[in-house]
Amino acid sequence: MTVGPRTRAAALLLAATVATVSGCSTKAPDNSGGGGDANASGGDVKTGRGIDGDTLTLGVLTDLSGVFAALGKDVTNAQKLFWDDVNAGGGVCDKYKVELNVKDHGYNVQQAVQLYGGMKDSVLALQHTIGSPINTALADQMTADNMVNIPEAWARNLTVPPGNAVVGTTYDVEMINGLDYLLQQGLIKEGDKLGHIYFEGEYGANGLAGSKYFASQHNMTVDEAQIKATDADMSSVVTKFKADGVNAILLTVAPGQTASAAAVANQVGLTVPILGNNPVFAPGLLDSPAGQVLKDHLFIASPVTTFDKQPELLKKYTDQFPGGTPSLGVVHGYADAVVMDQILEKACESGDLTPEGVLKAKQSLSDVDTDGLAVPLDFSVQPGESPSQQSFILQPTDGPGGAKAITEAQEGDDVKNFKPGS
Repeated sequence: MTVGPRTRAAALLLAATVATVSGCSTKAPDNSGGGGDANASGGDVKTGRGIDGDTLTLGVLTDLSGVFAALGKDVTNAQKLFWDDVNAGGGVCDKYKVELNVKDHGYNVQQAVQLYGGMKDSVLALQHTIGSPINTALADQMTADNMVNIPEAWARNLTVPPGNAVVGTTYDVEMINGLDYLLQQGLIKEGDKLGHIYFEGEYGANGLAGSKYFASQHNMTVDEAQIKATDADMSSVVTKFKADGVNAILLTVAPGQTASAAAVANQVGLTVPILGNNPVFAPGLLDSPAGQVLKDHLFIASPVTTFDKQPELLKKYTDQFPGGTPSLGVVHGYADAVVMDQILEKACESGDLTPEGVLKAKQSLSDVDTDGLAVPLDFSVQPGESPSQQSFILQPTDGPGGAKAITEAQEGDDVKNFKPGS
């Protein structure tokens, strides 16, 4: 009997635990049932683009050389780890071995568009695409191609294309959940002033939408500071925040800007909580001059949990990719692969592994369980709705991944009444 899509991630990680205890090699359980390309009803599976013989190709449009390079590397490696184990256990539909066609766009929109054009006719779906601006630029083309895509980005507009499977909560909801936590903990209060540094484009705009909504519900004001992804020095912005008397710093930026903002805040004596959307942090920042400030003051609203909750995954990853400092991009990437696996297995059950069949499978999944890696997900929601309303709240700390979860996945009080655009 084929292992169900919800149990496959748990089975793969259980294999790592057994191997650790017994000293044996890690290998996924044999989930082949001798059915070849038969679906759950015993019929043949219909195939099309991206499947050649017994090989199923998924595309990856990632950042291995730009502002999110550390994230891109860990996400991609984690997905290679997942699919290697699935392949060892029989593959998708107990037949098709998954290959990843990985391309580095360097967080450059034009480069990403060109790379997509070169791969779109030879991949069944996209295992991940990093970057809100890149996903936005490709949205219409992906829709025309019936391309199921997992954005490694969480902007609200990315929930509109029918093929996108956003693995987590949109940035606006994330920011509201994080601010709800700060308010509950007494770290901010009614009537406070918030200073928000955010990237131009969809990523920053969506995070800002969350902070402005929260402020409107609590008699707060928001000092806005839009920056470019290439801006490195936050001195002038944070110095202005100090003069304006902000009670918290909010960040919808990349890790480099997070370190700069924290260091400058410390230099000018602006001792306030710092809250960021999930891509703002990388564990390497703890070795920078801002390391202690981040440990003391940074909170992160995240769609995924931390390594202390997923020790088997950490063990598997460091065994396969030793010598580095794994970030929570490993958890992001593995969760993305678990979701894609569930989509493909649903298509197998329906007997249709064409792009159109995979798209239909994605849209039918209303209760996606990643075995605790990510927040609960519902891909049957209406276009434009966040597939989850929950976030983990994390804090930087020494140790694997550089962060600990200080809450379980939770929905803030203000999220319950939030309507995009309100």
